[in-house]
Amino acid sequence: MRLANKLAVITAAASGMGRAGVELFLTEGARVVAIDVNVDALARLSAGMKARGQTIGTIQADLSRPDEARRSVNDAAALLGGIDVLWAHAGTPGPAGVEDLDLVAYEMAMALNVTSAALAAGEVIKHMRKRGGGSLVFTASVSGLVGSMFSPVYSAAKFAVVGLTKSLAQRFAADGVRVNVVCPGLADTPMKIGFTGRSGDPAEAAANQERLLASVPMGRLCKAEEVAHAVLWLASDDASFVTGIALPVEGRSTTR
Repeated sequence: MRLANKLAVITAAASGMGRAGVELFLTEGARVVAIDVNVDALARLSAGMKARGQTIGTIQADLSRPDEARRSVNDAAALLGGIDVLWAHAGTPGPAGVEDLDLVAYEMAMALNVTSAALAAGEVIKHMRKRGGGSLVFTASVSGLVGSMFSPVYSAAKFAVVGLTKSLAQRFAADGVRVNVVCPGLADTPMKIGFTGRSGDPAEAAANQERLLASVPMGRLCKAEEVAHAVLWLASDDASFVTGIALPVEGRSTTR
């Protein structure tokens, strides 16, 4: 029960890694509020947890909108009575390249990947100070550590999240708030097709996946549960003297 009695919030929580985090955090004793843009997926998540005998709070919010990004954190704090842990997990692949760049798609990618993270941090620190500290975990990517030829815009955004983490870890340390970032590789989640299959061609998606896996010595995709367990460790008191790190969960592809 590594999160016993902790008040935890997870964004982009209704599927993939976020959902795995909800399930794991509940198992480890936390009270959880799940935030997601998809209200139907939130309803399915809530029903699934109820079937397991567990209860969560849910908040629908479009985190690409600054007002909703701020509101969702404060609404979650109101539901829980505070916040000890925030996993700011929202993100999107964004445009494939910079040739003839669609600025609307570019700005959406930056808003969801970077701006929402900064806004969440700015709101949650107020609540964590009242609790005497806390743990803030962002999601970046292996593409935030090593440049991605497939997704240069996504890579730029996730490098920014890693930089934000390292800066906030120093800024918030005196408040007892640890700030870390998890950096998954290509994962077997619904978002995978956004990286490998932007053209809609299944053959191209399969070929892109094989090219990406060729850089992973372990030779497989990352699992959502593996990322959730890494975040659990960063969020828990087991990592009480760990702050400012970018933790890869990607089968050692960054060693090449």
